[in-house]
Amino acid sequence: MTVTITLLVRLLLVILFLPFSALDKILNFGGAVAQAQQIGVGRGTAMVLIAIGLAVEIVMPLGILTGIADRLAAFVLAGYCCATALLWKRFWQQGDFWHSGESKAREMFWDFLKNCALAGGFLLLTSGGATRAGVAQFLHHPFASSHPYAAADDR
Repeated sequence: MTVTITLLVRLLLVILFLPFSALDKILNFGGAVAQAQQIGVGRGTAMVLIAIGLAVEIVMPLGILTGIADRLAAFVLAGYCCATALLWKRFWQQGDFWHSGESKAREMFWDFLKNCALAGGFLLLTSGGATRAGVAQFLHHPFASSHPYAAADDR
């Protein structure tokens, strides 16, 4: 039962990326490139950014789900969430945050916070629950698995 719960929790953490966001990038590559260009980069750079994002959104969730270098995968996804929040959820540029009624800035602000919250969840995975020992273990052995499906006494 513990293995099932562990898998479900990890799946909930990554399901946004794999399959949904990754599949959207594949099926709507042109739209994803156009969105990437909104940060002021050319089409070629935007295509490279989307390809990198696609790789991150496929490989890192698989690491988290399988337990293979899962702490490193979670660390990379935490950075990815922060980077995408800062690059594409720039609520501070909208100029309508304090306006009454609908506000693009407030809408983006909530998306920005969701990205930050996801990053926090991934950092908890990275650090073994935000413990000093978990952080030290990650820093000393970043490619090691946390062995999420092993019995507690096997770890």
